[in-house]
Amino acid sequence: KSVVKPCVFVSIIEAVKLAASEVFLPVLSGTLTTIAPFVPLLFWPGIVGSFMIFLPITLIYTLFASLIVAYVMNPVFAMSFMKRHDEELEEQKHASDLRTLRRPMIVLGLFTVVGYAINFGVGNFFLMIILFYLFNHFILTPKIIIPFQERIIPAFKAGYKNVISWLITGYRPVWAVVSMFFLLIFTFVLMGIVKPKAIFFPSGDPDYIYVYHVMPVGTDPNTTDSITKILEAKMISVIKENKAEGAVNSIISNVGKNAGNPFNPDRSATPQKSKITVAFVKNSQRGNVNTAVVLDKVREGLLSLKLPGSELSVERENNGPQTGKPIAIEIAGTDFKVLQNIEKQVLAKIQKSGIKGIDYLKGDLITNKPEIIVDIDKEKAQREGITSSQVAMAIRTALFGSEISKFRDDKDEYPIQLRVKSDDRNQVEKLLSMNVTYRDMVMGGILREVPLSTIATISYGTTFSQINRKNQERVITLSSDVVTGYNPNEIVGQIEGLIKEIDVPSGYIVRMGGEQEAQDETVSFLGVAFLGAILLIFLILTIQFNSISKPIIIFGTIVFSLIGVLLGFMAFGMTFSFVMSGVGIIALAGIVVKNGILLIEFTDELRARGYALKDALTEAGSVRLTPVLLTAFAAILGLLPLAVGMSINFVTIFTEFNPHIAFGGDSAVFWGILAWTIIFGLSFSTILTLLIVPCMYYLNERLHDKFRKKKVVAIEELELEAV
Repeated sequence: KSVVKPCVFVSIIEAVKLAASEVFLPVLSGTLTTIAPFVPLLFWPGIVGSFMIFLPITLIYTLFASLIVAYVMNPVFAMSFMKRHDEELEEQKHASDLRTLRRPMIVLGLFTVVGYAINFGVGNFFLMIILFYLFNHFILTPKIIIPFQERIIPAFKAGYKNVISWLITGYRPVWAVVSMFFLLIFTFVLMGIVKPKAIFFPSGDPDYIYVYHVMPVGTDPNTTDSITKILEAKMISVIKENKAEGAVNSIISNVGKNAGNPFNPDRSATPQKSKITVAFVKNSQRGNVNTAVVLDKVREGLLSLKLPGSELSVERENNGPQTGKPIAIEIAGTDFKVLQNIEKQVLAKIQKSGIKGIDYLKGDLITNKPEIIVDIDKEKAQREGITSSQVAMAIRTALFGSEISKFRDDKDEYPIQLRVKSDDRNQVEKLLSMNVTYRDMVMGGILREVPLSTIATISYGTTFSQINRKNQERVITLSSDVVTGYNPNEIVGQIEGLIKEIDVPSGYIVRMGGEQEAQDETVSFLGVAFLGAILLIFLILTIQFNSISKPIIIFGTIVFSLIGVLLGFMAFGMTFSFVMSGVGIIALAGIVVKNGILLIEFTDELRARGYALKDALTEAGSVRLTPVLLTAFAAILGLLPLAVGMSINFVTIFTEFNPHIAFGGDSAVFWGILAWTIIFGLSFSTILTLLIVPCMYYLNERLHDKFRKKKVVAIEELELEAV
């Protein structure tokens, strides 16, 4: 039977002490379980980890600070500002008495006058506070809040108690829990059927367009520049045709310097390369211009030129960490001839398959870089008393210069370089006629001059532009961007199927790198991090409840919350992000646990006071209904602006009376998937916490009672036998 203690009225100080002591442990454990999922994220390796580590650090600091607020600030505020319920009702009866508003109105009025003296917007801000204060005093509190608290909430709690009482009767709790397991299985099966799109990192409309232009190695920079101007003109015409010139902030071209892809930077000047960068204005200033469409139009327009000898690649900026191209096929081994042969097989296989969505697949190994070979006749050089290193230094000085002195002023010093004139060093014949000056040590160190042509000959050849290595292996990388509208993971899956069909020699390997490699590492780490978070949460809950079964009940809500996440993404046709959705699921685990702790902890408290099992469950659910719903709604409403990308200009609200509200900003592109993950999961798990947790708790206690009875009977039988 339940034992109900009579209600005792205490002072506000005693009430605060009792309330703080009652919720001390659940608040502490709830906060620690919310922090626990972010602790493994501190050990996130690689470039992605370096990019994302600020998220767990910020949240851990913030949640620890919330403990100080809960234990120190909130009790102080409660004792200073809270009043007894009957006193608040008495004040509301006299709400129409304007004398109660005299003091706050005078204070706020003075602030308003001073605000207008400072700035028009500051004065409007204080005026708005006055209006809100009056609205709350005369309308919000007496007309909306109090009727809601006195009528709707009690009726809702009574209805909820009836639902719980009905649900934990007979075999209904068993069917409720079993139905959740079947719904979880059905959700995973549905995921395999629907197959929602999955990406590594979220990205919206591009803010930049990059056009990479490459001509044969050895092309004169003036020729490269002339072709680049043709590309510029075509790009400008395409932008004007699509009426996007108002969305363009700048167009910058680089020829020879900083013209390569930043993922594979050039180590020297590249006169055969150029890059055109189109920078767009902010998203809020573009109007109806869709930069993703402009990117596709620019790509189509430039590729339609079909410039002979030119390789074109039109790409967008890479959001998030610099992980590489979405498509990156790495061919690793020792012999370049074998590597080139495998590269040709892979290229031919992909081109023959006709996979759509690949922008321009090309390798980073350039074997036709022209070179001029100066072949020194060692016998002639020895007869003249000159070494190969002296000849090499003379040629280097002629081409690149050598520092012979410094020019100094009162601020700095500047090196003085000596080298051959431009006209002479650009002609091989004049370079051969150059005299090499040296000291002949055989003849006593006298200075001598020997024409270069007498001891050396010139030949022409080709070589590698550069040799790339990864983990001390020679690597050729075939990389490409993905055309807008196509999913990189789907394309990579098709490519991996083709690669498996290629017969690769022993000692050589063909693997996916770039973004795909980082994605695989991230998925693997997040899986381990999720298990680590579960273990930390389990440890905290076991210490709190001194039980294993009750933490398992709470873990059930974590697993079932995945139903809400997956169904939400499938229902709204949203794209799943391995990074942001993964972090969202890990964060969701900590949030979901807190509600379960509030419910189970208070149920244990009521049972310790003498309540029967059913009465304890219904009463705990009724009492904890408000904090559970407040926690869920506060988190959901707080994440909604982030999910939809809502932005408000709070300054112009008071200065121009125009908040400039906008939706779908840059923040929604990056953080929207994370926010929607938590919103979907928390919405579903809140219902589970209020309905399924009482069922699981009820079944757990009933099973414990049966085992206890069997144990007692067994002990009594043993005692009788002993007697």
